[in-house]
Amino acid sequence: MAETGGMAETGGMAETGGVAGVGGAREIFDPRWRSDPYPLYRTLRESARCHWLSPARLGVLTRHADCVGVLQDPAWGHVPMESSAFRPVTDQDEGLRSMLRANPPTHTRLRRLVSRAFTPARIARFRPMAEALSGELLDAAVDRGEVDLVEAFTRPLPLRVICSLLGVPARDEKVFSGWASALTRGLDPDQVLDPVERAQRTEATRAFADYFTELIARRRDEPADDLLSDLIAVQEQGDRLGADELLEICVLLLVAGYDTTVNLVANAVLALARDPGQYAALGANRTLVPAAIEETLRYDPPVQWTGRTALADTELAGQTFRAGDGIILVAGAAHRDPAAFPQPDRFDLTRYASPSAPAARHLGFGHGLHYCLGAPLARLEAETMLTALLDRVARLEITAEPTYRPHLAVRGVEALQVRLHAR
Repeated sequence: MAETGGMAETGGMAETGGVAGVGGAREIFDPRWRSDPYPLYRTLRESARCHWLSPARLGVLTRHADCVGVLQDPAWGHVPMESSAFRPVTDQDEGLRSMLRANPPTHTRLRRLVSRAFTPARIARFRPMAEALSGELLDAAVDRGEVDLVEAFTRPLPLRVICSLLGVPARDEKVFSGWASALTRGLDPDQVLDPVERAQRTEATRAFADYFTELIARRRDEPADDLLSDLIAVQEQGDRLGADELLEICVLLLVAGYDTTVNLVANAVLALARDPGQYAALGANRTLVPAAIEETLRYDPPVQWTGRTALADTELAGQTFRAGDGIILVAGAAHRDPAAFPQPDRFDLTRYASPSAPAARHLGFGHGLHYCLGAPLARLEAETMLTALLDRVARLEITAEPTYRPHLAVRGVEALQVRLHAR
C-alpha cells in the first residue's frame, strides 16, 4: 500500500504490514475481523494517519486526536453520501433521518425539544425497574448454573426498559427486538449487506413506521406516562415536534437506546470474565462500577465507527477533502491509540476512577454536537446490571468462545456461554 503525506491509498489490496493478510482500511468491512478487530486497527493506525478508500472518496481515521478533531469541527457534518462504500440506512430510508444525521439549525432545534422531555427525572424513574428486573433475571440464571448470559440477562433488560420508555406493551417486545436487529444491521454499508439483509432492513423500516405512526396517533388522543407522550406534549414558544420528527426520534431511541446497551453490558461482562482478578477486585470495591463501564466504552465500545461528511472543502491530515467527501471515524481504533491512552490494550478498572487525574475522553457516546442524549440512561442500566451481577455471582467461567452478531458498525456479542458460581 503506497503512503503519501499521511494518506494511504487502499483502493487496491496491497499489504500494509503488521498483521498478516491485512489489505488496507477496506478490511474494516471484512467479517473475519468481527470477533477481534483490534489487531487490524493497530496496523491501520500505525501505517498512516488517514487512509483513503477509492474510488468512493471516503477517508478512514484511526487516531484519537484526529477523530476528536473531526467531531469538534463544524466543517464536518451530515449530508446524504452518494458513495456506495458508506451509505447507511439513515441516508436511504426517508423514515430514518433522526438527530443523528441532522446539522444545525435543525439538529439544535430537535435536540432542544427532545431534551425538555428526556429529562434526568424521567431517566431516574427507571432505576427501580432496572434493579428489580436485574435481580429477577439473574436469580433465574444462577439457579440454572450455565447460561447464555446475553439471552438470559443482557438483552431482556434493556429491551424492557426501552419498550417501557416508549410506551410499547410487553406483548410487542419480541417483534420490537427483531426490528432493532434489522435496523442496526442496516447501519452497516450496503456493500457488506446481502439482498436478504437489505430486504429485512426495508421491511423493518416499514413495519416500525406503521407501528409508531399508529402509536403516536393514539398517544395524541390518550397520553400515558411514557416518553412518547412527553415528546408529543413538549413545546417551546409554540414549536412542537412534527409526526415525522417523532417517528425519527423513536427510531433513534430504538437503535441507540437498546442494541448499544445490550452490547455495552455484554462487552463489560466478557472483559471481566476473561480477567478473574479484575472481577474479584470490582466485587470487593463497588465504587469502581461506574469506572468499569467507562473503561468498557473505551476498551470494547459497542459503536465501533461512525461517519461524517465534509460540508465544504477542508484540510484534514495534510489532505484536501472536497465538499461531499466522506470520512469514517473508527472509535474502536482511536480508543487503543497509545498517544492518548497508556497501555491501551489493557482493560483497567482504575483508568476512569480518579477525577483528579482523568483519562483521555473516550468516544463511546460520541462527542461534541452529537453527544448521545441517552448516555445517562445507558449508564444507569449498565451500572445497575453490573452491580446486580456482582451481588449474586462470585465467579464467572466462560464455557464456550463467544460468538458475535453480524453487525460491524455496532458490534456486540451474540452468545456468551458462562457458568455462574453463586456467592
